[in-house]
Amino acid sequence: MSELFKPWKLGSLDLPNRIMIAPMCEYSAEDGSATDWHMIHLGHLALSGSGILVTEATAVSPEGRISPKDLGLYSDANEAALAKVLKAVRTYSPIKVAVQLAHAGRKASTRVPWEGGAQIPPKAQDGWQTVAPSALPFADGENPPVALDAAGLAKVKADFVAAAKRAASLGFDGIELHGAHGYLLHEFLSPISNVRTDNYGGSLENRLRFPLEIYDAVRAAFPADKPVWFRVSASDWVDGGWGVEGTVAFAKELKKRGSPIIHVSSGGLTPRQQIKIKPGYQVDFSERVKKEAGIETVAVGLITEPDQAEEIVRDGKADAIALARAMLYDPRWPWHAAAKLGAHVKAPNQYLRSQPHDHPNLFKTA
Repeated sequence: MSELFKPWKLGSLDLPNRIMIAPMCEYSAEDGSATDWHMIHLGHLALSGSGILVTEATAVSPEGRISPKDLGLYSDANEAALAKVLKAVRTYSPIKVAVQLAHAGRKASTRVPWEGGAQIPPKAQDGWQTVAPSALPFADGENPPVALDAAGLAKVKADFVAAAKRAASLGFDGIELHGAHGYLLHEFLSPISNVRTDNYGGSLENRLRFPLEIYDAVRAAFPADKPVWFRVSASDWVDGGWGVEGTVAFAKELKKRGSPIIHVSSGGLTPRQQIKIKPGYQVDFSERVKKEAGIETVAVGLITEPDQAEEIVRDGKADAIALARAMLYDPRWPWHAAAKLGAHVKAPNQYLRSQPHDHPNLFKTA
């Protein structure tokens, strides 16, 4: 039997396989609210046969958005717009849906990627002042962020809690906290972006403190029977930066708090990063965190082939795999992987006629 298609228990969630759709920013929201694009985008991914879908980075405050077009969950209008999308998904798909709650920190207030992605100055009509652990810009020449003081830290925590409560009201099946790719919670972890001298900077214990406080606060605000976990960057890919040793320590602390998994990515903190790109280039991080922290992991990054994904799970390098760009390129990737690996997927009744003649048992009908 395919290991990739064995049922997986993510906390309290019973999933039919070990394929996660990773968060993918769409830069298509209006004032933080989902639009018809999200209905189309999430709707067709919900029919993919994956076990769980995680929404794009969903900002907990307006200033926490990466760009003015980012999705948010900080207002009644945001909540109502997402409710419409989720209703459609749940009506036609059994897929579990989690929300990734995020704050972009010093990487906020930028143009959307197809407009160049440059920072928007605070004085521009659609820009704003960014915040971070320390007043260090992401790139040379950018407007520096304001270092969060006690009141700022309290506001960020309150914003995460409020968003978690909205997520609970919407009935999301889980919450992923975004602690990767150079955004705010990652910025607290890395000594490159965090040079504070208070209880939130300096030692590893201190740099872990605020992300763990966010985890505890969100965990308390979300239904106890639903999972909360982190996505992390396991390495900054820069000498002297955040690395896998710190990630293992962080994972151990999360496990103590009841986190069932950790989603292991890398990079994004600094333009100076030197990433060694190859197929599955982040899988080694996942394997090490899994073995040393004793926590289940999700591997992500240039996982594109069914046999590759099968090998990762079969050999214990991760408990599940996450797909992003590969899923955009092939929204039926799980169908094709199941056919290749001799497994089965659940397809909507409307699509049953598409079952190929050479795989007559591909679709489950119950």
